[in-house]
Amino acid sequence: MNKICYVSFEEVNTHDWLCVLNEPALRTHLVAHEAFNTRTIKDWVKSKLEIDMRVGCRISAIYINHELAGWCGIQPDDDGYELAIVLASKFWGAGIPVFKTMMNWAKEFEHQEVLFHLLDSRPEYKALHKIASKVKKSHLLGRHFVTYYIEVDQWHQLQCNQKHGD
Repeated sequence: MNKICYVSFEEVNTHDWLCVLNEPALRTHLVAHEAFNTRTIKDWVKSKLEIDMRVGCRISAIYINHELAGWCGIQPDDDGYELAIVLASKFWGAGIPVFKTMMNWAKEFEHQEVLFHLLDSRPEYKALHKIASKVKKSHLLGRHFVTYYIEVDQWHQLQCNQKHGD
C-alpha cells in the first residue's frame, strides 16, 4: 500500500521540485512553458504559497512512500475553484486517492462545485463523466481542455452510497 502524505511547499527541496516538474513525460500533460530552473522554481513555489493563503484554497506537495510525487491543490478559477493534480509519471496511478482527498478538502471549505480541467493530451474519463454535473470543452492558456464540473455534496453522497452498497 502506498503511503500518501501532503506537506507544505516550503518543506520541499528546490532540486526535488526541479526533478519532478521538469520530467519530460509529465510536461506532455502541462501547459507549455520553459523548463524550470533554480530561479523560476522559487518564483513558482512563492506563487503557490500565496494561493495557499487564500480563503477556500489549499496547495500541497504530495509525497508517496517518502518520495516527492508532485503537487495538488484547490485554486481559484474564473468560474470558481479548480482541482489540480500534477504527478510524476511513476505515480500516475495515485491520482484517484489524491482526487478523493481534494474532494474532502472541497467539502471542508464548503465549496458547492469544483472544476477539474484535463488537458487534451489526456483521455476523457468515463468515471469523471459519471460524477460530473456538466462536461465541456474549454480553451485555456492556448490549449484545449475537457472541464468536468463536480458538485461537491453530490459527489460525497455518491461516495456514501457506494460505501453502504446503495
